[in-house]
Amino acid sequence: EVQLQASGGGLVQSGGSLRLSCVASGFTFDDYAIGWFRQAPGKEREGVSCIRSSDGSTYYADSVKGRFTISSDNAKNTVYLQMNGLKPEDTAVYYCAAGPEIVVVRPYLEDEYDYWGQGTLVTVSS
Repeated sequence: EVQLQASGGGLVQSGGSLRLSCVASGFTFDDYAIGWFRQAPGKEREGVSCIRSSDGSTYYADSVKGRFTISSDNAKNTVYLQMNGLKPEDTAVYYCAAGPEIVVVRPYLEDEYDYWGQGTLVTVSS
């Protein structure tokens, strides 16, 4: 059974930091790209970041470049999203998703991912 377990969300003040974790199981981790998406209240879900497990190459949305860092611990089948310099507009439910690397060529598109975690809420107060 495929599972993606996202955790690490919480309430933080503007300028603060959080680290999200996504633990994967049930598929060959090294063959997949892991992405983070977020959905703010009343808005569409958007791609935030992605990492290819095989070579560590990464993608970041312009809105988070320089503030967020994605990393992968392949031994633990875990992807992290370190979020620094958080802003109120980063408030959202954050989801991790997994898709085969040969499929995920536009990492900001939801349709290229097969599996989704349950989401973790990040709230940034001003």
